[in-house]
Amino acid sequence: MTTQEKILNQLQVLETLSKQGAYSDKFVLALRNILIEEINSIEQQIQEIEIDLQTFEQEYHLSSEQFYQQFKGGKLGDEINFVEWSAFYQMWCSLQERLNILKSQL
Repeated sequence: MTTQEKILNQLQVLETLSKQGAYSDKFVLALRNILIEEINSIEQQIQEIEIDLQTFEQEYHLSSEQFYQQFKGGKLGDEINFVEWSAFYQMWCSLQERLNILKSQL
């Protein structure tokens, strides 16, 4: 069984227990702490990526959003810096999505 399968199974057990009302304050607090820890981790990753994004933005005098729209639209070349910038921006967007989902559950 893969790690992902184990996690999904464990989440299903938690969902079943929750639906049955079979949980304690300790259980609720533990889940909240897991969410908070994940939020903190994601926020740290975002800060680290933002440093890289700022470096590119200063070098090319474009916001990352403007760059990404032009890059995806084929208006820029495929030099390695642009590919790297694009990857950082995609990671940043993905992390922002995850952060928003987690924060909506607190």
